[in-house]
Amino acid sequence: MQGCSVDNWDDMRVFLAVARAEGLTGAARTLKMDPSTLGRRIGRLERSVGAALFVKSPQGYALTDLGERMRETATEAERHLLRALDEGQGTSEQLTGQIRIGAPDGAANFVLPQVVAAIQAENPDLEVQILALPRVVNLSRREADMAITVSPPEAGRLTVQKITDYQLHLAMRSDAPPVSALADLRSQRIVGYIPDMIFDKELDYLGALGLTKVDLASNSVAVQLQLIRQGGVGIVHDFALPFAPELQIVLPEQVALQRAFYLVRHTSDRHSERLTRFATELRKRMSEEIAKLERAARLTASGLI
Repeated sequence: MQGCSVDNWDDMRVFLAVARAEGLTGAARTLKMDPSTLGRRIGRLERSVGAALFVKSPQGYALTDLGERMRETATEAERHLLRALDEGQGTSEQLTGQIRIGAPDGAANFVLPQVVAAIQAENPDLEVQILALPRVVNLSRREADMAITVSPPEAGRLTVQKITDYQLHLAMRSDAPPVSALADLRSQRIVGYIPDMIFDKELDYLGALGLTKVDLASNSVAVQLQLIRQGGVGIVHDFALPFAPELQIVLPEQVALQRAFYLVRHTSDRHSERLTRFATELRKRMSEEIAKLERAARLTASGLI
């Protein structure tokens, strides 16, 4: 990168946004700027550097080798900048700035909206973003400030804290023909994950039951819930059941799963008092919200559990 001359941090902010979104449109939404303006800014940055930072195609913007190296450097600089800004907020009673949480879509759809809305209501200058992805969020690339996962990561410079356990059961419409044994499921339309898109072994619910055929599949928990509401049967988070009152738990004694959510952060953020305060509040409120929703599910289970 010899001869590189970057005018200011704002150029790096634009570069990082485009790199993370892998295109102008997503970056424009993040930065609240026009895509054509971002395109001109990237072009100006590449002229300043004297080399291409992205391979541009109809599918999006992919980083060149130089772009990858620049992203690593810019991401590290961003961490230091955010840490410096956090120092100024350390004594503030309220949280401010922007915090992005990556999460699997079960938590993102049924738990996080209530939780982050309550936190933001108490901290009106705080902007919270929920990144719902059917895969593990890449914290090293700063896709998010912190991530919720269904199993603790085993590699990387990460800190992991358990949030809480949660329960899952088989569910189907309450007006469907009764199911009294696992063998009865063979005549039902099974709903589950697309088999080759299960990104974590903890999500392979049906495999443990010996159900290899999935009639209606999606990589989204929220879509699976809607498919079950249309007459299928599948594994549902207990905390999602209050959002689908026409469903009931079936075979609770034969099928009862327990999983856990974990909060994962980049190790370099451990000195950020702002992120630590937010993480503490997030874990507490998520645990309380899941417990509340699961209690509601038990109360409406018609004595089945």
